[in-house]
Amino acid sequence: MKLPQKLMLLGSGELGKEFTIAAQRLGNHVVAVDRYPNAPAMQVADEYEVISMLSGEDLERVVSKHQPDYIIPEIEAIRTEKLAEFEQRGIKVIPTAKATDYTMNRDRIRELAHKELGVRTAKYAYATTLKEMHAAALEIGFPNVVKPVMSSSGKGQSVVSSAAEIETAWNYAIDGSRGDSQKVIIEEFINFEIEITLLTIKQWNAPTIFCPPIGHRQERGDYQESWQPAEITPAQLVSAQAIATTVTNALGGAGIFGVEFFITADEVIFSELSPRPHDTGMVTLISQNLNEFELHLRAILGLPIPNIIQYAPSASAVILAIKNSDEIYFTGVDRALEIPDVDIRLFGKPDSRPYRRMGVALAKAETTQLARSKAIDAANKITIVDR
Repeated sequence: MKLPQKLMLLGSGELGKEFTIAAQRLGNHVVAVDRYPNAPAMQVADEYEVISMLSGEDLERVVSKHQPDYIIPEIEAIRTEKLAEFEQRGIKVIPTAKATDYTMNRDRIRELAHKELGVRTAKYAYATTLKEMHAAALEIGFPNVVKPVMSSSGKGQSVVSSAAEIETAWNYAIDGSRGDSQKVIIEEFINFEIEITLLTIKQWNAPTIFCPPIGHRQERGDYQESWQPAEITPAQLVSAQAIATTVTNALGGAGIFGVEFFITADEVIFSELSPRPHDTGMVTLISQNLNEFELHLRAILGLPIPNIIQYAPSASAVILAIKNSDEIYFTGVDRALEIPDVDIRLFGKPDSRPYRRMGVALAKAETTQLARSKAIDAANKITIVDR
């Protein structure tokens, strides 16, 4: 492997920003691409492009212009058939064009896991009309969970407790859908003890390895806090690792995968998978010797990963916007940083809207619970204000 390599990021949010920083620390050249200007990764990349990634013509234009060695999708809303064309031309698509296509929509990855690989998932059904959703919801039973098949950061996800809530959930899911999909998935509601992300690092020429499991809490379908290590049994961890290995082997390629599970009293149930760094994995920015972005980069480039060491129980808590604004300022950062073993990441997003994730507080402590309390305390001290 010769460095530098030219890497093209498709999607340039906060995860892409941290990946760009990791890539540049090893001298690589990064082209950040997104649908809006001044996206977080664009602020630190070598070059950037503003396009619709659902446009095959736009993708063709920027790839032909920059001639990247690697194309690294960071979001769901991409014209994935173009990625297969690029791959056929000799450009490495991470993890592979096939894997990206499977995981851009929840229906494809669910079908692969459940029907082809025999992995336990929540019971599910699909709907493309409100009438179909009524029938599917009655079949699955109440409560159930409704999601767009294509979305990001939990947008469009809701819990439906009765038939009276179906139409509201349908409209919310369609409004939260990304791309050109008008399809929703209705899932059995799992009464889990904990929801975890298992960061799974698939390598080109070395065994698959894992970070310690990460617990997380969600609201409105979006992550609010995460902590590492998650409190699960050794047997549950072995089961999760086996499932993650099975699914990622079927997808192929290399890189980090965020594999999500529901952990119940007697089952480990596959939930979702993202073939890229995971938002709940931002805790690794403080918890590990190699964070998830550095691990993703090393796996992509075939660089060695001698070990993954967790320094201490750690946690993250998000900093959310509460209103629409195109002038973003923060107060209370000094107060947050007075707390020992706390760090802050402010993402540099150019505008805000209610519940948009604008930053994250990170904390280490003697116990996971103390780390969670410190991270939440630090996040709560930071306020987003206008000029």
